[in-house]
Amino acid sequence: MMKKRLLGLTLACSMAAMALAGCGGAGGDSEPTTAATSETAAEKAEEEATTAAPVEAAEGDTVLKWAVWDVSSTVYYQPLIDAFEAANPGVKIEMVDLGSADYQTVLATELTGSGSDFDIATIKDVPGYTTLVNKGVLEPLDDYIAKDSIDLSQYGGITDQVQVGGKLYELPFRSDFWVLFYNKDVFDNAGVEYPTNDMTFEAYDALARSVTNTNPGEEVYGAHYHTWRSAVQLFGILDGKNSIVDGNYEFLKPYYEMILAQQEDGVCQDYATLKTSSLHYSGAFAQGNVAMMNMGSWFIPTLIEKIKTGEYGPEVANWGLVKYPHAEGVEPGSTLATITCLSIPTSAPNKDLAWEFVKFVCGSEGAEVVAKTGTIPAITTDAVVAAISGMEGFPEDEASAEALKTANTYLEMPVHEKSSEIETVLNEGHDNIMTEGSTIDEGIEEMNEGVAAVLGQ
Repeated sequence: MMKKRLLGLTLACSMAAMALAGCGGAGGDSEPTTAATSETAAEKAEEEATTAAPVEAAEGDTVLKWAVWDVSSTVYYQPLIDAFEAANPGVKIEMVDLGSADYQTVLATELTGSGSDFDIATIKDVPGYTTLVNKGVLEPLDDYIAKDSIDLSQYGGITDQVQVGGKLYELPFRSDFWVLFYNKDVFDNAGVEYPTNDMTFEAYDALARSVTNTNPGEEVYGAHYHTWRSAVQLFGILDGKNSIVDGNYEFLKPYYEMILAQQEDGVCQDYATLKTSSLHYSGAFAQGNVAMMNMGSWFIPTLIEKIKTGEYGPEVANWGLVKYPHAEGVEPGSTLATITCLSIPTSAPNKDLAWEFVKFVCGSEGAEVVAKTGTIPAITTDAVVAAISGMEGFPEDEASAEALKTANTYLEMPVHEKSSEIETVLNEGHDNIMTEGSTIDEGIEEMNEGVAAVLGQ
């Protein structure tokens, strides 16, 4: 395990990488990049695409070209390359930076044009992945996976959710998943036991209520929900029985009932007020009067760094993590995630060698390299957990480290050709329910009808 002081040196860079590559995905911190971005912007970005660094290749070496974004602010690219090249003499990796804002559009333009010579493509989001598969420019990985007996269960069920037509065209190498952040001082001041890694929603609701204080000027909120629909709706898919793209949303009702009741009783802040004030979730937690907040793992390095620099005060310095709450009968550690993946283009000049790189980066060896940069990989082995929990500023209690071990992992927005349109309908329905512009039943009916119309197009 890398020493805490060494991991601390990479933290600022890791923060930037997480902010750019893993901020909530669909329904999360930003809208997913889609192929709908303007062609003009794509052409401009394509012209500005640059090779990140000259590759010194000896005579006889094979150079693999890797399509990436934001090389200068992404801390894990070069360590992955260094580790792979050390294990594979005679193979060199050349990164080509396609930029962040229009990455998936530029990548699609590159891969559908004549003469594309990328060997490996980084996949930024689910809609972009679906577009590339539909265009027929990604190689199915199933034969490679079978040949090398790759255990897909190590990805927590994610790979099942990105199959298209029964085939897999990408493997994940990093993942941002949802956990429950909490302020230990709030619980200590209330004389209440901390959250645990195995809480049903009933236990979670009771715990939030037990530390709430509604006295004017002394407010303590037992829970906090950011204004993304994912902060509420995705509770409902943790049982693996429901999907956010199926078109029937009755399963969301108990979660809306719980959170609206909390809102009415002052257990959480009012949604409409949060929306109007544009209060960021980090700002809400930094105030020191929020007991628990469901949020993605991308907040871990941000929280550590802001406490370290003094931007956040001692009110939040004593924090911890636990696994997501779950419905009765659901395995603890079931959670939601966004992923970053690698694919092999159909036009790749060196497909077999490209697979060796994909297998390395997306496997346990690559996971340890990624983890040592303070970034959470798609595979969470004991060594990975030790690296992340060993960062300077990470909570030292065992429960917080255990919270990094996931069970069933579900994509925030699964593969679907109409995911963007579905997202729009769900966002509107969520907003109407949370502002009480409609009842829960009316809002769910709006979502049912709206998504049915989208699916029927």
